[in-house]
Formats: sequence, C-alpha cells, structure tokens
Amino acid sequence: MKPAWQLPRLPGLPGLPTRLPLRLRVVFRGMFALLALATLGLALSVLQDEKQRSHRVYADGLSRNQAQIAARLRHPTGQLALLNPEAMEQAALPLRPIVLPFAALDFDDRAKAQQAVELTGCALQYPGGATLCAAVGSNPYAGGFVYLVGSLAAGELVPHPPGDLDLQGVHRALVELDYRGETSRWIAPYELSPEVRPGNQGAGRLTGYAGGAPLAAGVRPVRDFRGWLWQEGRCLEAGGVLPACARRSFLSVRLPVEVFRGALAAGNPVWPPPDLGRMGIRLRLLAPGDAPPLFDSDTPGAVRPFSLAEVRALLLPGERLTVQQAGSATPLLTLTGAGLADEPIAPWIAQLIRRLPVDGFDAPVVARERIDTALGRFDLVLSGDIRSVNTALAAVATRLAWTVGAMLLAIGLTWAVIELFVIRRITLLTRRAAAVSLGVRGGGEVGIDLTDLRGGDELAVLARGLNDLLQRVNDDVRRAQIRAKQEQDQWHAVGHEIMSPLQSLMALHGAAGDPSGRYIARMQQAVRVLYGQASPSEAFAATTLAIGSLDLDAFLGHVAGNAPYIGIDGVVFTSAGTPLLVHADEHSLEDVVGHVLRNADRHRLPGTPIRITLQADAAEARVAIHNQGAPIAGDMLERIFEYGVSEAPDAAALGQRGQGLFVARTYMAKMGGTVAAANADGGVVFTLVLPRAPG
Repeated sequence: MKPAWQLPRLPGLPGLPTRLPLRLRVVFRGMFALLALATLGLALSVLQDEKQRSHRVYADGLSRNQAQIAARLRHPTGQLALLNPEAMEQAALPLRPIVLPFAALDFDDRAKAQQAVELTGCALQYPGGATLCAAVGSNPYAGGFVYLVGSLAAGELVPHPPGDLDLQGVHRALVELDYRGETSRWIAPYELSPEVRPGNQGAGRLTGYAGGAPLAAGVRPVRDFRGWLWQEGRCLEAGGVLPACARRSFLSVRLPVEVFRGALAAGNPVWPPPDLGRMGIRLRLLAPGDAPPLFDSDTPGAVRPFSLAEVRALLLPGERLTVQQAGSATPLLTLTGAGLADEPIAPWIAQLIRRLPVDGFDAPVVARERIDTALGRFDLVLSGDIRSVNTALAAVATRLAWTVGAMLLAIGLTWAVIELFVIRRITLLTRRAAAVSLGVRGGGEVGIDLTDLRGGDELAVLARGLNDLLQRVNDDVRRAQIRAKQEQDQWHAVGHEIMSPLQSLMALHGAAGDPSGRYIARMQQAVRVLYGQASPSEAFAATTLAIGSLDLDAFLGHVAGNAPYIGIDGVVFTSAGTPLLVHADEHSLEDVVGHVLRNADRHRLPGTPIRITLQADAAEARVAIHNQGAPIAGDMLERIFEYGVSEAPDAAALGQRGQGLFVARTYMAKMGGTVAAANADGGVVFTLVLPRAPG
C-alpha cells in the first residue's frame, strides 16, 4: 500500500484517495477521444484511397472506352456513321442516299451487293421484313450513280414479254428521284434475262424506261439504268407449294444522276455533294393489274439498324466524344454522355472530397485515336470529366456519412454511460474503500454507509460484499494480513521454481547440433516476426531472412514426402535426381510452399492430386504447383496476394484470415523471386520463380 503522503486527500479524512488517479482518467478518456479521431481518420483515409482508385479506374476505363468506340467506328457500319453524320440523325423517311465506305457497288452480282449492304448496315428495316438501301459510292469517278439494293417477300413474278407496250399486267418497278428542283422518273418492267452469271441463277432484269407507262412505240430503254431482280427457289413458309408461295426476292438497281455526271464532266467534283441529304428517292414494286404494290419505300415504320445513338450509349456520364476530319477546323460531330444520376449529396461532403489531395487528379483525362476511311482520316478525341468521379464519390460518401455519424454517436454515448454509471461509482467506492483502509490501519472499527451504491450490477455486488466484509473486518484483519503474506511468499516461490527449469531447458536445447534447435529457431523467428510491430503485415515485411544456397530438387522432394503429416494428401513431385541450387532461406521457402499447398488443397476437386513440377534455365528455377478445381476470378488473380483478402466468400467463418498468400509473396520477394497465380488446364497453377545459385 502506498504511504499516506502519496494518496489524494479526502476532505475531512486526511490521507484518503478521493477519486481515480489523474493518469487513469487521462488514459481512459484519451482512449475514447482517440477512438473517435481514429474513426474520422479511417473515414478520411478510405475516401482518399477511394478517390485515388476511382481516378485510376476512370482513366483506365476512358482508354478502354476509347478503344471500344474506335473499334466500332472502324467497322464499315461505324464508317457509315462517320461518312454520314447528319443522315444518321435524320428521320429514316423519305428515302435519301448515303455515302458508302466503298468506291462503288457491284450491283450486277447479287452476293456481293447483298454482302456490302449487310456489312455496312445501310439498309432501312421495313415492317414485314423488307429492306432497302439507297447509297452512292465514296469515289465520284466511279460514275456518279445512285444504288438501290433491297429485299422483300414476293410470290411468282410475272415477266414482261418483249415488244409489249402495255406494262399493266406485269411486275414492274417505279422509281422517282427528286434533286435540285429536277425530278427523274423511270419505270422498269421485270423481264426474264437470258444472261446467267455466277451467283445470278433465277435472275431477271429490270429494264428502265424514262417516264411512265404505257410505253410509246419505238421507245428505247435508258442505257445507264441497270437493274436486277432475283428470286429464291424455296418458299419462306414450310410446306409451301410453288409457284403460289412467297419467296425471298432481292433487287439491285443503278440509277444515273445527270447532275453528278455533269459535275464529273466539268472536272474536280466536290464529293460527296454537300446537299446530298436533300435528294429524295421513292421506289415502288408494282404488282400486275390494280393490286396493291408489293413494296413502297415510303411505307411508314422504317428504321435504321445503326445510328450514332449507339455510340453515344457507350459514353459514361461526363464524357464527350469529338470527331474531326483531319485538316478541318471544325468538328464533324460531338457526342456527350448522359448526365449523372440525381442523388442526394451533402454540400460539405462534396467540398471535403474536392479538397482531398490525390496525385494527378487535376490533370485532364483525354484519349485520342485516328481512323482511316475511304474519304480521309478522322481524329477521335474522348475527353473525360474528372468531376464526375467527385460527384459519384460524394453521393456514396453521403450515404455512408450516416454510418460514420452513428459510430461517433455510439462512441460518445458509451463514453457518457461509462463516465456516469461506472467511473463515478468507482470513484465513490474507492473513497469508501480508502476509508476502510484508514480505519484498519488505525486499529479501530470501521462503519461506512454504502446504501447509495445498491443495485443489480457488478459494482453493486462489490459494494454489498464490501459491506459484509466490514461486519467482520475488526476480527479478521490480522488473519487476513497473515494469510496475504503467506500467499505472497508462496507465489514468489512458485514463480521462481517455474522460471529456473525453463531457463535450464533453453540452455539445454540451445546448441546448434541439437535436433530440437530447428524448432526452437522457428519459434524464436516467429516471436521476432509477430511482436513489436504495428500490424502482422508490417511484421512480415520487416522480417530479415538468412538466404543461402539450397538444393531445390531435394527440398521439394522433402516437402512432398512430408505433406501427409500436415494433412495434405496426394502431393506428387517427380525428382530429376540432379541437384538444382537456388538462392533461398530454407525455413521461409518451406512456409511459402506450405501456404500454396494448403490453398491448393482447399480448392482442388476431391480425389485429384496436387502436382509439383520443376523447370530451370541458366538464370532462374520455376516451381509450378497445379491443382484441378474451379478457376480464380480474373479480378482476383492479383488481389489474393494482398493482406486480408480471400477468394472464399465464407473465409472468415472458416478461420481464414487471408494471410498465407501475402506471406508467400513477401518471402519470395525478399529471396529475389516471384509468385503468381493463373488459370490453366482445368484448374489453377501457382508459379514460384527463384534465382539460381552458382555450383
């Protein structure tokens, strides 16, 4: 017991402690204050790390998004959008020609014409399955024609007999072209063609005549108007009977445009014409008699299979895509991503996140790409808005702020409850106990009122016990002092008897040749590693290894042979029988292989072996540990080596702390080697690489 001059004074009772010592109160309350500050610091640290990670992920995502957009625009369908940015945003009807990424169309060959149209996606899709593409080539010197390529379902076609001026009883195409105030009109009856070209079986010609029907005597077809109409030989519906059934029909027409041809004759034409979008075209495929047309290009409901809206959908909020033709001073088109979701954001949180320091956060995020097309080069500039990262992070932080606030409130309430119901009562109980001590030292009877400390908690039980003790303290104080002295002497003796043989045992087994020395050394290494550090991860990182030359072939044979003793069966290693020396620490390398084997044992298929193979070259030795089982998710191949990370969703319930693979990578790095995981051959393979030692 302390002398009376070291105890705080109790008013009226000299030498009695009045409350908890100042040091304990400072430590106790300081711990609660540090806990609150640590909670705030943890929240700020997480926000800063998340901001840094979000910035990196955003920059990487912008580059990937740029590559995806560039790949989409390099495709003929995307080039079609680049060459016709205004047309892609206009209504599908009335039918207007667009510029193809090809110099011209081989309209005489059904397969080539159909392939070009399907590849570029220029055809409008009509209700009922009909399609039609109106286009011009990207090269003005290909003739200055407009091409019409489409498909529809039609029954048996009625051909036009040669010399018949009345076209009312046959199938015929009626084409109208309106451009720069001039209207051209052609009527093209379907005629059986004596020509049979490769890929054109079942083809009929569309012979074009200027004007309408009936034809005048002696009229001759337009020489540059060329058209074909092909029809498949099978029915679209199962069980159909020819010729009454509907069959898939394809048409390909080339229209001569005098305005284009005049510009070509004058030399140095501007291509494509700036007013190409003002050209109107209408194609109708008329049936014999007064029956409704088989197809009319002005039929409502036509849609384009591709538009710039699909590219715009690839843009993230805040991103902007600018497409500019090389050498041009003005952008060809500019697309912006959708706006950010309207989520509640606390203004002070948004201001806090903006002020968090992150390296490179103020630098602009821009990705550039160049695309070559038939009409020149186009520069793509995808710029991101880093403020969207702040906004998204602020929205998440606003939702989590309530959690942090609740944690701080819980800390404050716990502090207040402990101060009121624990510390205050402990202070009162301490003062009463000090009075008992003073009375005992004075040799007189002690009587203290403890009724204000009654209750059902532990302190109340302690107070009742003290009250009962006071009833017998005068008679038992001497006996208690004697017994306390005896017990103190007994514990000193027991401690001395335990420490003496322990020191002798350490001296007995401390010799270098003792078989137990290996395990004593590993125990000492574990003590040095785990104690005196701020965290286990820092402890492993600060470990110093005793690296020397190690026969890796013999070492792996020893590990495989002893694997069943640590509960891992089926470990297979075929020794080459030749020593292979590497730079390594034997104990640490044994820990590395042990952690990898345990990981393989947990995830392999039941009954399958774990195979260890060894390969080497002049500089390195490679150990591959392969197990059959489920593969590791791609985003986890690197993260499983981080401290506290485990791929198993129930790792915590199984007692797995996510520490083994972190230790393996740390030790391998200290030995100058590496460890990596990969999915291969129906399972997972871990590869350990160590530098070879001379010898």
